Formats: sequence, C-alpha cells, structure tokens
Amino acid sequence: IAILPSLIQLFLGGFDSRWVRLLRLVRILKISHYSSAFDDLGEAIYAERESFLAVLYLFAVSIFASSALMYAAENHVQPEKFVSIPQTMWWSIVTLTTVGYGDVSPITPLGQFLGALTAVVGVCVVAMLAGLVATSFSKQMDQKRARMEAEIADALSDGVISREELRKISRLRHELNLSKQHVDALIRIAADAKQKDV
Repeated sequence: IAILPSLIQLFLGGFDSRWVRLLRLVRILKISHYSSAFDDLGEAIYAERESFLAVLYLFAVSIFASSALMYAAENHVQPEKFVSIPQTMWWSIVTLTTVGYGDVSPITPLGQFLGALTAVVGVCVVAMLAGLVATSFSKQMDQKRARMEAEIADALSDGVISREELRKISRLRHELNLSKQHVDALIRIAADAKQKDV
C-alpha cells in the first residue's frame, strides 16, 4: 500500500496522485514490529469488549438524544446552525467528546442547560472508556507477570535454572514483550524467596 503512489504515477503518468501520497504514511505501521502497543491495545479492548460496547452504546444514545433535544431547543432561534437533527449531531459529537470547537453553540437558556448537561455526560463517557482501557492494560500486565513468575518458579523448583529453562524463559519474555531487566528482577526475587524457604 505504501508504494502504491509510485506505481500509480509510473503507470498513469499525468495522473494527479497527490492525495494518494498519503498512503505512504502506512510505513509508520512498521513500528509495530518493534512494539506491541497495537497488540496490547487490541487485546485490552477485546478483553473488555462487552463493557466497551456498552459504553459506546451509551455514547450513541447520548449523541442522538442530545441532538434531538438541542434541535428542538435551538432550531427556532438559530435555524442556520441547527438545521436538522443529523446536522445537530456535529455539535453533539464535538460537545460529548469534550473538543468544543465553538463554531456552533446554544444561545437559549434551555439550549445552554442542555449543552452543559451534554458536556457532563461526555466527560463521564470519555472517563469510562479511558478507565476501561487502563484497567484492561493493568490486568494484562498482571497476567503477564504472573505467567512469567510461574515459569521462573517452575525453573527454580530444583534450585538452579538450566540453559534450556533459561531459553524457555527468554522465549516467553519475548512472547510477553517484557524487558530483560524486568525478567532478571523477577528471577532475583524468586531466587531470594527460594533461599529463604531453604
């Protein structure tokens, strides 16, 4: 996809491909080979998919309800800005996502009250989405750590970590995308705990 602009220019010659050049930005996705951020985000959302969908449903209901109410409150005063419910959705989305461009704003007391209420609901929805993702990330890190600790404890069950066990731990470290320092610290903690038990 990233080389598509060059191919179009090569085969179509005078074709204006300036807009297609944006596809070159796809090269940025190569970074994902060196970081598991996209995978972690996908796993976090997938793990909390039911809650995530519930919050998105609340967000959609908020968009439709606030758009309809704002249209009813402001259309007679600002018919050029609040033309229809679908066009009023722009205001609703901007307000609910707490962006607030200010290009469209209510001027009636009822409209301003509805705008304030919509802004508060938006803050709550955004906070819920952020909280869900953060909690899921935290759970994933705890699960990765527990899995690594179990592997290290198993390797230390005889008191020594063999080369094969070390290779297995190293493979698991890469699979879980944990740093070498993190795993070394876990090994030291587990070895110290084993020494105290003896």
